[in-house]
Amino acid sequence: MMVSYRSMQDRARDAIALEAQYGAHNYRPLEVVVERAEGVWLWDVEGRQYLDCVSAYSALNHGHAHPRIRATLVEQAQRLSLTSRAMYNDRLPIFLERLATLTGYEAVLPMNAGVEAVETALKLARRWGYEAKGIPSNSAEIVVFANNFHGRTIAAVSASSTAQYRNDFGPFLPGFIFAPFGDIEALKRAITPLTCAVLLEPIQGEGGVVVPPEGYLANVASLCRERDVLLLADEVQTGLGRTGDLFACDHERVRPDALIIGKALGGGYYPVSAVVASRALMDLFGPGDHGSTFGGNPLAAAVATTAIDVLVEERLAERASRAGARLIAQLKAVPSARVREVRGRGLLIGIELDVPARRLSEALLSRGVVAKDTHENVLRIAPPLVIDDETVDMLVSRFTESLRAVEQTS
Repeated sequence: MMVSYRSMQDRARDAIALEAQYGAHNYRPLEVVVERAEGVWLWDVEGRQYLDCVSAYSALNHGHAHPRIRATLVEQAQRLSLTSRAMYNDRLPIFLERLATLTGYEAVLPMNAGVEAVETALKLARRWGYEAKGIPSNSAEIVVFANNFHGRTIAAVSASSTAQYRNDFGPFLPGFIFAPFGDIEALKRAITPLTCAVLLEPIQGEGGVVVPPEGYLANVASLCRERDVLLLADEVQTGLGRTGDLFACDHERVRPDALIIGKALGGGYYPVSAVVASRALMDLFGPGDHGSTFGGNPLAAAVATTAIDVLVEERLAERASRAGARLIAQLKAVPSARVREVRGRGLLIGIELDVPARRLSEALLSRGVVAKDTHENVLRIAPPLVIDDETVDMLVSRFTESLRAVEQTS
């Protein structure tokens, strides 16, 4: 049966209204109702096509509906989806081996959402502080950085300096010490004998795609070794090829004591996260100390194993490096008094404006590009890593048109 254009418009309006009526109002989405997706492309309920430059905040590094990952999901879902960790399953050991081999670490602890992996690393660091470093009980400190984003649980917002994430959610978890991001001298002052760990994002994504000064990550790692402090790297958004390296820490050949992974580990199909670390560090957890009913379930393990294989075999990190260099160079060449800075690495790019970035985001949406504002004046551009040169060029053209439209209304 033919569906009229008018009825398709009604579908979009009805979907938005229904979500507003029954859903919590904890997001402010762009007004597009997506119905299907493939590769770098989205289609809304009215049949319009869009280039996805959000990638579900880097969960879709492989692109939408990757056929190999989809086939694994379907096959495994028909066989076995969940057992809990009360028993073994045949898929988890393969995933553990594959992720350990990929990252070069000895042990893996699987979870679900990225923030769960952050919480796992925090618990592991505190236990190490007490049992290995000898910090007095209940006094361990973890240094975090201003403008960070590690999630929205109580622990994560306790570690945040962003007022909106904290407002009316206290009392907060103690033990977090704040330092400015990118300032190694300030970090030296923040570390004390009570410090068990430093938790950082190698690039602050949600904070506006803030790239630290060259050499900073290596200096942080060196300082942590010198002061007998663990380095925890939150690579939930920056990991698995997004920045043009397998992990953003690889840019300076930094090996954290614990690496926090999520988002793209699920291949765009399933929530999968993990902490990887040395065997000595991970063995500080015993049975019952930490866990998750769904963490390491066979469906997640199967999907993540294939996601890792696709990442490696399709050389997605190299593709991100090449496409990102092309895109950043072209964006920097667009003349505009509204653009303060174009920054980023690989296909994690931030465009800082002197006007609210939401205006540019909405202008892009009307021209078939979905991109999201962050920290008010920064537009984040992060397409799937499978984007090709022709589509990069098209994106720059539509960005230029949208920027001109914003300038005309400023």
